[in-house]
Amino acid sequence: MTSPSSEYASRELRAELRTLTTEAFRPELAGIDRLSTLEIATLMNGEDATVPAAVASRLPEIAAAIDAVAERMARGGRLVYAGAGTAGRLGVLDASECPPTFNTDPARVVGLIAGGPSAMVTSVEGAEDSRELAAKDLRALRLTAADSVVGVSASGRTPYAIGAVEYARARGALTVGLSCNADSALAAAADHGIEVVVGPELLTGSTRLKAGTAQKLVLNMLSTITMIRLGKTYGNLMVDMRASNDKLRARSHRIVALATGATDDEVDRALAATGGEVKNAILTLLAGVDGPTAARLLAESGGHLRAALTATDRTETGSPDH
Repeated sequence: MTSPSSEYASRELRAELRTLTTEAFRPELAGIDRLSTLEIATLMNGEDATVPAAVASRLPEIAAAIDAVAERMARGGRLVYAGAGTAGRLGVLDASECPPTFNTDPARVVGLIAGGPSAMVTSVEGAEDSRELAAKDLRALRLTAADSVVGVSASGRTPYAIGAVEYARARGALTVGLSCNADSALAAAADHGIEVVVGPELLTGSTRLKAGTAQKLVLNMLSTITMIRLGKTYGNLMVDMRASNDKLRARSHRIVALATGATDDEVDRALAATGGEVKNAILTLLAGVDGPTAARLLAESGGHLRAALTATDRTETGSPDH
């Protein structure tokens, strides 16, 4: 016979959830289903408007985590997100957008979700409750001390996210814990704890709402600013993007034109000479070098276009102090 504790959550877990801000019940919204659609939409919009301020209050912690991640990635490390449910899906989404946006190797930014790829579209029962599963997933990646692991969990108590951070930290990897509750176990387990407290949800416990929005905003910052620090942009232009379709090829052309002021024909020739590499094409136009030279200068500057341009200036003057 199945014991009651195996069918239902334990008393301890039920008591714990009652203490979490993300699980709090809001009696003033108990009649929300009686409101008009416009009234509900207005309520939701008002709730969502509070999220940016909650993120803003944690900017120092976010910036410190980004600097630490960027420093590791500059030395060849990887960025790994780990989470369950909505949090896991957001991490996978952010990771999957890095290759087309910043031309990163898909293995450099990785999203792990409890239960594996199928959990992106269906619920995998019990996966989020396993610290051991997180360790297994990270072992499969052959995690090293050069890597960074970001555990993502709205509640801050998800065993999979905490297990990922604990496993990573034990192996010397940099760890970040992103949650939406104060004094969370996830933040306590990580080198860098980021707790964006957005308050109780419109629908009790539905953390795909404000908490999900907050996590998406922070992950946007983490990946985007890290890539800026790694030289993946030139100003606010995505000069390391991968042109894999017609729209992106048109965007590549426009980016080169915006960065250089060159004519359409000049941009076309530059892109042809550099195999469609935006950053290289910009360098050929601004520095007056050929494709192979542009590739060499960028390699020597670690992929930073501004540094490569500075190197050409020094070469022309013959002295860095000229």
